[in-house]
Amino acid sequence: MTAYVSGRTPALDDPEQLKELLGIPFTPEQLACVTAPAAPQVIVAGAGSGKTTVMAARVVWLVGTGTVAPEQVLGLTFTNKAAGELAERVRKALAQAGVTDPDPSPADVEAGTAGGEPRISTYHAFAGQLLKDHGLRIGLEPSARLLADATRFQLAAKVLREAPGPYPSLTKSVPDLVSDLLALDGELSEHLVEPDALRAYDTELLGVLADTKLTNDDLRKVPEAVRGRLELLELVSRYRAAKRSRDLFDFGDQIALSARLATTRPEVGALLREEFRVVLLDEYQDTSVAQRLLLSGLFGGGTGHAVTAVGDPCQAIYGWRGASVANLDDFPEHFPHPDGSPATRLSLSENRRSGGRLLDLANGLAAPLRAMHEGVEALRPAPGAERDGLVRCALLNTHAEELEWLGDSVAHLVRTGREPGDIAVLCRSAADFAQIQAVLVARDVPVEVVGLSGLLHLPEVADLVSVCEVLQDPGANAALVRLLIGPRWRIGARDLALLGRLARQLVARPDAADGPDGRLAAALEGVDPAEVVSLADALETFLDGSAPGDLPFSAAARVRFAHLAQELRDLRRSLSDPLMDVLHRVLATTGLDVELSASPHALAARRRETLSNFLDVAAGFAALDGEATLLAFLGFLRTAAQYEKGLDHALPGGENTVKVLTAHKSKGLEWDVVVVPDLCAGSFPKEKAPEAWTAHPKVLPYALRGDADTLPAAPAWTSAGLKSFKAALKTHKETEELRLGYVTFTRPRSLLLASGHWWGPTQKRRRGPSAFLQALYAHCEAGFGEIEAWAQEPAPDAENPALAADAAQDHSWPLPLDPASLALRREAAALV
Repeated sequence: MTAYVSGRTPALDDPEQLKELLGIPFTPEQLACVTAPAAPQVIVAGAGSGKTTVMAARVVWLVGTGTVAPEQVLGLTFTNKAAGELAERVRKALAQAGVTDPDPSPADVEAGTAGGEPRISTYHAFAGQLLKDHGLRIGLEPSARLLADATRFQLAAKVLREAPGPYPSLTKSVPDLVSDLLALDGELSEHLVEPDALRAYDTELLGVLADTKLTNDDLRKVPEAVRGRLELLELVSRYRAAKRSRDLFDFGDQIALSARLATTRPEVGALLREEFRVVLLDEYQDTSVAQRLLLSGLFGGGTGHAVTAVGDPCQAIYGWRGASVANLDDFPEHFPHPDGSPATRLSLSENRRSGGRLLDLANGLAAPLRAMHEGVEALRPAPGAERDGLVRCALLNTHAEELEWLGDSVAHLVRTGREPGDIAVLCRSAADFAQIQAVLVARDVPVEVVGLSGLLHLPEVADLVSVCEVLQDPGANAALVRLLIGPRWRIGARDLALLGRLARQLVARPDAADGPDGRLAAALEGVDPAEVVSLADALETFLDGSAPGDLPFSAAARVRFAHLAQELRDLRRSLSDPLMDVLHRVLATTGLDVELSASPHALAARRRETLSNFLDVAAGFAALDGEATLLAFLGFLRTAAQYEKGLDHALPGGENTVKVLTAHKSKGLEWDVVVVPDLCAGSFPKEKAPEAWTAHPKVLPYALRGDADTLPAAPAWTSAGLKSFKAALKTHKETEELRLGYVTFTRPRSLLLASGHWWGPTQKRRRGPSAFLQALYAHCEAGFGEIEAWAQEPAPDAENPALAADAAQDHSWPLPLDPASLALRREAAALV
């Protein structure tokens, strides 16, 4: 490593001097990471151990000792927010240490002695600049443009509409297929797999399965999934051709092309290593296989370049979107010293965020994770904080009681002086967001739901999206049922069942045989048996008078069906209009925005804000592509709903409100108080296995992935083999959930509130405490916290009280009016 000669005396030569200049009492392990030689190293940094402070101080040390100039430092992280924070930390630290002048004189600038600044950016921005500078080396035209999310979904929707088909194995709705197409395309890019390789793999597998006796339903689903993936792959190829013809590429292409450039053009790496003598890689456990190949191709491979990667395998929670924790584990081998010896591994384990009693809990949960990864140490509290922090847990009888406990606990904290902005409610999924918002608003606690996936679970947004889904897809029966049973149309169970019978009658084919010949004929005629039953088509019969009279619909239902059918027919005429026009027309027609504005409830004001936030998301989507359609937007929403784990980039705002968000979105954040509800069996940790490539066409077979060694191997195609494969998947899922639990329980600084319940709102089977809540109970019982309530297990023959007829509550939406308000509204309506 050649030292940088600055032309002036180095500002630093002693680690103690660095501590004094920055005013930071570094721990010995932090100081060891900061002052390590300019050589490849990986820092395994536990939660709350000050990794950002260490990275900023390392830049100060290397620049201050004259090893590098500021502009010779490259720092990469994942989000613009994180990049901005790191850049600001580095700038302030350099100025505070007197290494650089934050306000150089014009003479210094003119003479070129003012010095530059480190380059801090996101991984994607770095890859984009790399392609801009060197893309021609691999044939990428300078005119190529990066696709925004809106354009991706728009182009994928266009490809689907224009594809010749037929695709008999793809039986999902069009918005779902848009999402699946982009998911498979993204996985191919993340793992640098060519479509021909996937086609060859699946074609060979179909041949194997054709000669195998498939003895149960699960095994018979495998060839169906493989055929579906081959059909989806054809659509991916069309999508990629459409991108090429328009000189477009998306984020997945950007990383894949950059990795190809880095691994096939060694001269590019030589240029980058000369330009950036020191490289910092943040959150390295969240990088993908393609990103690892990009970075190791430029700065690794035995060059001995001064690369410092920082990460924590215990916080690797983004495997579902292509991240590979093996990148962090294998860093020493991917970035060896010039003599071939592995890179140095260092650790940060003193947590300065949470009290010792909170860390005891986190360490207990993470023990299996530490055993899986080299260099991971148990978290230690700061000196003097060993007895700090408190856990309070509760197990309530019902879900409703748990929500009341949550609301009362948070309201008490706010009343006794805790700022709302210092409190967060972290949920495994967004399903309870609406109820959590309601109980807090009812207690006058200001609250904010964070992220698009959270908004989609709130009733006002769900109603709007349901109307849009029915307009776009007549087969969207679930969305239509939501509208029919809602408070606006109020269709009862009997009439709803009759409507379903009518829908089935409309597609009955008495002349078609039920055997293979009949099914083949139906397939040739384009009949899709999975989607032909359409409640929307049944509604249409009430408009044209063709509804059969032999079905005993109530008179009120017939009128309401006709009104809704006419409303949907009128709205469909505007589907080709700009996206925002369509959404506003739906709101005007349904009256949802007027209902919210007229409601006297405090919660309605919050939900008006929610609806406004959702429309802002839609406007942002439309602004990226002036031709954005409803179909593309629905595909975008399906992706956000499916991956309710931080896929959208919304961050908590700066308002002084209690933040409600998913556990995935909490990574990298902290609060004084964290509330974790729904710690019930099957809920958190989730027990449902991840989507497997053997059953889902959009999932890339594990054998083709760059991190195949960390995933379950392909099964033997027998009942026992597939069962063993599913068991391995379940184990893999348990590890993922354990990591998410570790992230969740290391967010609070001083207080963790955790709860669960026995009886859910609609379930007949009891739930009870999950493994996480049981661990919290044991932790509190050992004297490290308080057990506020712990309901006894119900008797074996007990029934869910929430399902009892006399316990039924009014869950009307929009919010119900009190009798006086209702009377006033009816008087006003009579005057119109």
